[in-house]
Formats: sequence, structure tokens, C-alpha cells
Amino acid sequence: MAGHIEGILLAAGESRRMGFPKPLLWIGNETFVEHLCRAILPVVSRLIVVTGGYADRVRAAIPADSRIDAVMNPDYIRGQLSSIKAGLRAISLDADAAIVHLADHPLVRPETFDRILDAYRTSDAPIIIARCEGRRGHPVLFRRSIFDELMAAPEDVGARAVVQADPARVLYVDVDDPGVGLDLDTPADLVKAGLPPPP
Repeated sequence: MAGHIEGILLAAGESRRMGFPKPLLWIGNETFVEHLCRAILPVVSRLIVVTGGYADRVRAAIPADSRIDAVMNPDYIRGQLSSIKAGLRAISLDADAAIVHLADHPLVRPETFDRILDAYRTSDAPIIIARCEGRRGHPVLFRRSIFDELMAAPEDVGARAVVQADPARVLYVDVDDPGVGLDLDTPADLVKAGLPPPP
């Protein structure tokens, strides 16, 4: 494994539009959070799952693995960047980079995470983003050189403030994987994606 990369899986949202905790929805015989933990673990040395809304229920669904740690974001109602910051606070001091992914993007293929890792190995880009058919999405890799900027970014703007600050430092990895940009926010989104509705 190139360097020491850790993962941050954001599973802290309130899921208001879904009406059910999105990390606990089902894909096949696994919850979203289980499925994504198993997809991300092969490319990271450690995975941090950031919880917030429904924290106890989400934590109970996380696979038992010594490389997975759950971290509670007490400020989760302040948005996604607050959860990224909670994850970064838990990143090991010797980690070179973090792959950030969202619990409501469960259809990303495992090989897409491999492609992000390959790009990390073969480039010096501080920000690496998966993109499909011109649409950027997740996962996103941030090298440690970007961590302080993320921690200082305004939460009402989000991580895009850092991503858009200097386009020259962003590497897009084009993949044949519509899951990178597929937001599953409502029951109708699930049906359209061929997944079961909330229980």
C-alpha cells in the first residue's frame, strides 16, 4: 500500500428527506454502512466512520473489525464539512492522506476506490476526485497538506471551498461508475436505483 492512507466514511446526517437513517438502508443483504465499510477497507489501513444522527443505531451496524473506529460528531447538524472535520481529528498523525466517502453513495464500485488509490500512487495531486461522464462525485482523496485548509474552511460553504480554491491541484479520475455521483436522498431515489424502499 502506497504510504499510509486512512478512510473517513460520513454517516452522520439526519436523513430528513429519506425519513429513515440512510446508513441503515439495504443494498443486497447488507446495510449501506456495512457495504461501504467492506468496499473501502481494502484500500485503507484504517477506517473512521463518523456518526451523528441515529448514532447508536449506526454504530451497532458497523462491521466488527479492529481497523474500523466510530467517531461521534456532536455538531452534525452543521453539515457535511463538520463531519469531515470530526473525521480528520481522528486521523492518525502519521497518515499521509484520507479518502472521504458518503454513506448515501453505496453504489460506488470497489474498483473505483482502487482507481483513486492508483492515482494517489502515480501522482502528486493533493486532491483526487472520482468523476463519471463529466460529473464529479465521491470518493475524494485529500493529502495531509490539505487537512489544515479543510479544518479552517467555513462550514456553511463546505469542502468545495477548498476543492475550488485552486483547480490546478485537483486531479479528476474518470471512471465508468455512475455511483460516484448518485445521491440517494429520498425513497423515490432508492426505487430509481433498484434498491428497496425504507422499512
